[in-house]
Amino acid sequence: MDNLKKAERVELVFRTLQQLYPTTPIPLDHSDPYTLLIAVLLSAQCTDERVNQVTPALFAAANTPQSMVKLSVETIRSIIRPCGLSPQKSAAIHRLSELLIEKHNAEVPQSFAELEALPGVGHKTASVVMAQAFGVPAFPVDTHIHRLAQRWGLTRGGNVSETERDLKRLFPRESWNKLHLQFIFYGREYCTARGCDGRVCPLCRSCYPNRKHPKKVNKP
Repeated sequence: MDNLKKAERVELVFRTLQQLYPTTPIPLDHSDPYTLLIAVLLSAQCTDERVNQVTPALFAAANTPQSMVKLSVETIRSIIRPCGLSPQKSAAIHRLSELLIEKHNAEVPQSFAELEALPGVGHKTASVVMAQAFGVPAFPVDTHIHRLAQRWGLTRGGNVSETERDLKRLFPRESWNKLHLQFIFYGREYCTARGCDGRVCPLCRSCYPNRKHPKKVNKP
């Protein structure tokens, strides 16, 4: 069997993910845009599972910008320490909460530019909030999605920004919010960083049945 052409790979990936994951629950526990923003910020270089273990205590202490700024940075840091990078994350959480009060009437802004202007909020975090809190089409790409897109021949991007651009070109805009979660779910279940080298999981084998060597992924 020959390796699939790119259009065939795109169709296969899309169809397979729709079949495997018809529903896409948001992995991070939250109750509103603010708690989602904090949870996504905490998830940087940390698993969603660990974040969900930490946020109940944090949100019990403060689940609004007004209550968060009443906590000291040191108190926030002591609660979120298991998530890693706690000095930077605690300072960012406290300062962005201040800015939400000062500039946005204590509400999470609904634009990429305003979100990305907040401390600790990069494009990927803003994209998750826009997609999952406000339903705005976005395709948040992290290192895991970047890896899958490389293995499936959907991009040659050298970084997550280039991969995001390519995936947005390949898939319908109305599918982006769901699809990025489907990528994540598939990667966790079938195509992990160490569990598949581009020749092991069902999609990798289907896209490239003739692949003889591990797929070298461009590091983001």
